[in-house]
Amino acid sequence: QVQLVESGGGLVQAGGSLRLSCVASGRTFSRYAMGWFRQAPGKEREFVAAIGWSGDTNYADSVKGRFTISRGNAKNTVFLQMNSLKPEDTAVYYCGVDQDYAYARTFGYDYWGQGTQVTVSS
Repeated sequence: QVQLVESGGGLVQAGGSLRLSCVASGRTFSRYAMGWFRQAPGKEREFVAAIGWSGDTNYADSVKGRFTISRGNAKNTVFLQMNSLKPEDTAVYYCGVDQDYAYARTFGYDYWGQGTQVTVSS
């Protein structure tokens, strides 16, 4: 079993920045991708960004140029730098692990953290 713990959410004004972190522990895999998803009230969970084992990345169109995903040297940590935040970025952000695929894709994530709330005020 894999445990994921997110941190770094909070309240920020539009145009501001936040940095989310996620640490994976427990059962490890040889090569796996990690990603960020978000869910706003009344909406389905949606893909935000992903990073593969070798550092390849994938972003949702809505966050390209504003968000940057990166991975720690130990590979079990993933970060999401969010700049130029907008009110529509308000959501609970979830970290996920894709154990079956080493490259950054938008689906197929098996394990999830508890989520961290990001609120952007206008």
